[in-house]
Amino acid sequence: MDKLRKIKKRLRKIDPQIQVSEKNGSVFLQGEEKDYRTIIQAGQAAVDKKHFLGVINDIKLAGFEEKTYEPALNDKELDGQSPDVLIIGGGISGTAIARELSKWKLNIMLLEKGPDIASGASKANGGVIHVGINFPKNSLKFKYNYLGNKMYSKLAENLEVPFQQKGQVMLCFHKWEKIPVWFLVKHAKKVAIPGVEFLNKEELKKHEPFIPQEAIGGMYMPSGGITSPFEMTLALGENAVQNGAKIYLNSIVKGMEVKDGTIISVLTNRGTIYPKLVINAAGVFADQIADMAADRTFTIHPRRGTDIVTDKKAGYMVSTSMAKAPFSILNYQKDKGKSSFFKTVHLLKEALSGKNHTKGVGLIHSVHQNMLIGPNAIETPYREDTSTYREEVDGIIAMQQHIAENLKRSDIIAYFTGVRAPTYEEDFVVRKGIFTSNIIEVAGIQSPGITAAPAIGVDVSRWAVDYLSLKQKVTPNGSFDPHRKRTPVLKDLSEEEREKYIKRNPDYGIIVCRCEEVSKGEIIDALSSPLKVATLDGIKQRLRPGMGRCQGGFCTPLVMQIIAEHEKIPLQDVKKSTPSSFLVTGLTKGETK
Repeated sequence: MDKLRKIKKRLRKIDPQIQVSEKNGSVFLQGEEKDYRTIIQAGQAAVDKKHFLGVINDIKLAGFEEKTYEPALNDKELDGQSPDVLIIGGGISGTAIARELSKWKLNIMLLEKGPDIASGASKANGGVIHVGINFPKNSLKFKYNYLGNKMYSKLAENLEVPFQQKGQVMLCFHKWEKIPVWFLVKHAKKVAIPGVEFLNKEELKKHEPFIPQEAIGGMYMPSGGITSPFEMTLALGENAVQNGAKIYLNSIVKGMEVKDGTIISVLTNRGTIYPKLVINAAGVFADQIADMAADRTFTIHPRRGTDIVTDKKAGYMVSTSMAKAPFSILNYQKDKGKSSFFKTVHLLKEALSGKNHTKGVGLIHSVHQNMLIGPNAIETPYREDTSTYREEVDGIIAMQQHIAENLKRSDIIAYFTGVRAPTYEEDFVVRKGIFTSNIIEVAGIQSPGITAAPAIGVDVSRWAVDYLSLKQKVTPNGSFDPHRKRTPVLKDLSEEEREKYIKRNPDYGIIVCRCEEVSKGEIIDALSSPLKVATLDGIKQRLRPGMGRCQGGFCTPLVMQIIAEHEKIPLQDVKKSTPSSFLVTGLTKGETK
């Protein structure tokens, strides 16, 4: 029987002109469409996990040509180098893998095309450490989320990264919603997710004092948590570097030479590299890297998500991460043709299927005491579209004012957008190379990627060592240190502790950012770290100057001056992020120096 017959039938209803065939054990789609939504629908309709490895969707969007960021750097610093392991991508997956591999005596090289680690989705998300109740038990999302969740407390302690495990809450507003919640609680016990229970309104208020008046209670999941995604990615990278790994920023992969199923060389903007093993953790570009390596079985279709940041004064409205139940009564009322019982069963199946593209817009109490609202989920052909749009922000606010009843527009201080990297199968691709022997794929890492990354790092490191051990002797790194010492954060210290630091170094007494209480001493610490980035954004992401109510109106020139003095460069050479992102173009008012 033709394995493609049912898929072809489904695609004919979408567009009979779409060409369907098999390639690399995957469904291969070709053609051209004028509407991007048609391309997405075709990819989704082509999914058949039982018979195929994935969907390779190469349908073109008519008239579309995307220009993505490429670093201007062009040197030969890496030319001729032959690392044992080359990791492509400096997000949380790449840095977690680098740290795990640094437990072994290996030459580890990580390339990140952006101007800093976590330049993509790893910094632009809410930082929720997920429970995993909504992922199918046989999915890689569930497996790595479950394992990663258990690792976080110890990992955060070792790396001195902020982590709070206050749980997650799913609110219910109608009595009938208790039925699917009862099934979810039973499901949680079955898959060993601890402590999940339904709490009535008064019980739930012990965890969430400001739940909306209309709520009747909700499902409480105590293993949920929150971290700072950038700080965790940075800490993993710094600890990897401390243990011998090398991380190169502004370094992009442009091509590969593959011969007889083996990667021979990797062409970059900084020369040609000859790695023994390649690990593809390239985020929204992972399918392009897999294609270069002749090992592609999947397609990344970018999905934008916008989050809203409130002032810390509004942070009290949520204590955990909180959202409406996915089987909302609003959905229930749209389909009056089904009885409440059958509708409940249908919505429960949807909640557990893993087919939902997002867990829905919610409220998050960040580790920095702000409230985050979002994200939404918008399919886009642009892999790096981090724009924010007024109508989307308005929609998110309108939806969440039903939960955050005291939310005002004046509470909002910033917005940011990240681009997720989903596959059409809506699952991770974490596997050894199938058609190319010396590559490991770490792709499709969208939510819950922050939770899953440490566990993914363990498996990928083990596979890498197993592969390299066939060709050379691989021994443990006897000097591996799992601890990364965080430099002092003065605003978190008592007055007595601050005084001790200030007496030791008066720069800790000079406050540069009033909103976030960041001192000159802390900025100099960041400029002396194992993975320093001497740009305005590099300091902002590490220490948060410019992230408060005034959004950098007071501290920006002061931070720039400190960078210039520390790096011994003219003020006009201080960049915002990339080498071409000038902040100051020259001297004015008759100055000569």
